[in-house]
Amino acid sequence: MNIYQHFRSEEHDFIDQVLEWKEYVENSYSPKLTDFLDPREQQIVQTIIGTQSDVKVDFSGGLVSNERKRALIFPDYYTVEESDFQIQLFEVDYPAKFITIEHPQVLGSLMSLGLKRGKFGDILVKNERVQFLVGKEVSDYIQLQLTKIGRASVTLKEVPLTEGILVSDSWIELSATVSSLRLDAVISAIFNISRQKSQEYIKHGLVKVNWTTIENSGFICDVADILSVRGYGRAKLVSLEGKTKKDKWRIVAGKQK
Repeated sequence: MNIYQHFRSEEHDFIDQVLEWKEYVENSYSPKLTDFLDPREQQIVQTIIGTQSDVKVDFSGGLVSNERKRALIFPDYYTVEESDFQIQLFEVDYPAKFITIEHPQVLGSLMSLGLKRGKFGDILVKNERVQFLVGKEVSDYIQLQLTKIGRASVTLKEVPLTEGILVSDSWIELSATVSSLRLDAVISAIFNISRQKSQEYIKHGLVKVNWTTIENSGFICDVADILSVRGYGRAKLVSLEGKTKKDKWRIVAGKQK
């Protein structure tokens, strides 16, 4: 069976990477730790690895509710410890009385350090507290190099994962029937807007799938995709429940409050 037929063409390179990780574990009898993966990438890894009897996979983002997670692929006899995921939590110390730091500023400052997005986990902002998670392999470099976020001078403090901010993302689960899994049809159903309006939003670069701007209304959505429409918020495609007698898709989605 051709495994690629179940995935989008733009995901094939990542599938090749997952297959290489699997082969490494099979041949070396030792675990393989990945960078932080978004939910769709986690779904792909789970699909490819999850059916294997001799190779297993587990995920951790540092905190239970975190979205971005590292995968640990390991032989079936291996016992996984939380420390295997090598995740460091930083708290940002800054003059909170005089300045506000927001999520996009943190991400922009981290990306300016020249590291891949995969080295960073979730960014947690609640009231005046700001935290983010990184792979321990780059934590010393980040602590040394990250001295400003936006206009604020900052210092980073290592804190244990048990002190992570619990950011309560509330999702409303909904069911819908869509004529197809095209992006315009799916966001039209989830956000209760017209198909024409959803096409306009996509055309003007206001729609993202898995944090990437998509300008093709015919883009086909799949399970674990994170969708965002500017001005409407975020949603995630939780599951596909099959087709109706009229050949429409029944979907279950979560929409952020």
